[in-house]
Amino acid sequence: MTTEDPDDRALWSQAAGGSPYAFGVLFDRHAKAVYNHCFRLTASWAAAEDHLQATFLMAWRKRGNMPALERESALPWLLAVATNVVRNDQRSLGRRLRLFARVAEERPVPDHADHVAERIDDQRRMKEVLKAVARLPRNEREALALCLWSGVSYADAAAVLGIAEGSVRARVSKAKSRLHRILGEQREVVPLAALTVEDR
Repeated sequence: MTTEDPDDRALWSQAAGGSPYAFGVLFDRHAKAVYNHCFRLTASWAAAEDHLQATFLMAWRKRGNMPALERESALPWLLAVATNVVRNDQRSLGRRLRLFARVAEERPVPDHADHVAERIDDQRRMKEVLKAVARLPRNEREALALCLWSGVSYADAAAVLGIAEGSVRARVSKAKSRLHRILGEQREVVPLAALTVEDR
């Protein structure tokens, strides 16, 4: 961002007033981070793409009711919206899956390209981490996803979650301790979870 570029607060205000241009700049600025966040919550690049689109569509539809930004960046709020989008989709999927006795395992795409193999491996490793994360309390999962995986500051996460910064720090610390116990001390939880589209 150059010194002439508007900051997120200005863009947020313009988007709330109905400016497609301002909203488009916010999309360009934060889409990659939201995409990566959705992948970390789903372990699926395809699902992450769908959730990215749903997140910004929801943000655009709610632009008239957008709260004023408490922080300089719109990213924490967008990540909170993305988290809700993923959670709602997973609830819906869960209801559908309960109609079936068994779900077939996802099979590798018959393509020998290196990046395809890497993406499949990313998804497999992320699924392992998510199985462990699913055993954490919901408040710890949310703090972990925002602060540890998506790099949101403790202060920004506290503002989005509506709790004290100290509480966010405590939740992240507890989540990390539980994950190390679940996965074993030899597993590198953070690197596994830090997979991003930039790596591809």
